[in-house]
Amino acid sequence: MALQPTWDAVDAYFSEQLVGDDPVLAAATAAAVAAGLPEIAVAPNQGKLLHLLALTQGAKRILEVGTLGGYSTIWLARALPADGRLISLELDGRHAEVARANLAAAGLAGVAEVRLGRAADSLGELVEQGTEPFDLVFVDADKPSNPEYFRRALQLTRPGSLIIIDNVVRGGAVADPDSTDPAVLGTRAVHELIAAEPRVSATAVQTVGSKGYDGFTLVRVRD
Repeated sequence: MALQPTWDAVDAYFSEQLVGDDPVLAAATAAAVAAGLPEIAVAPNQGKLLHLLALTQGAKRILEVGTLGGYSTIWLARALPADGRLISLELDGRHAEVARANLAAAGLAGVAEVRLGRAADSLGELVEQGTEPFDLVFVDADKPSNPEYFRRALQLTRPGSLIIIDNVVRGGAVADPDSTDPAVLGTRAVHELIAAEPRVSATAVQTVGSKGYDGFTLVRVRD
């Protein structure tokens, strides 16, 4: 895309000014690349946004759906108080292994746990266990399953909780009612659910940057 160099430069500028160098996060990124993980983690300024949202929320319990190498997990876990807890769900064993090592290197193994398995199954187990509600849920996994992830997130949160769904713009394809792309279909389906759900208030924001043209949806569970 012709604007991509500009988006990259702007992201680099803001990251340099507002995020800065972080050896721990840089090492986590390097470990993920060395392990051959897909380079689809959130950008540094997006990671900082997650961190600030968790701090603003006063989150003590965070749930992440989709761990990858643990980059966003580190950002979120750093926002937790000493007695906080983060559970991240990951399907791929290699991804989980890298993420656990990165969390340990970041000094966060005591507050952040990576659970291996299908996220839908792990979410169902959390519901069945009657686990304490989460203050923030970050959904960044397989897009066709987003409707199920949202339904489960509602069962695992409380009034005032925040649910963030990443990668919802799909390069603009989300607006195409004729798309047959499973990721687009899943994204459109989850927004239909959100729009029809009286227990939440939500908005979606388009973004451009080093990760291209995309966006996220922010959902607040009503009081």
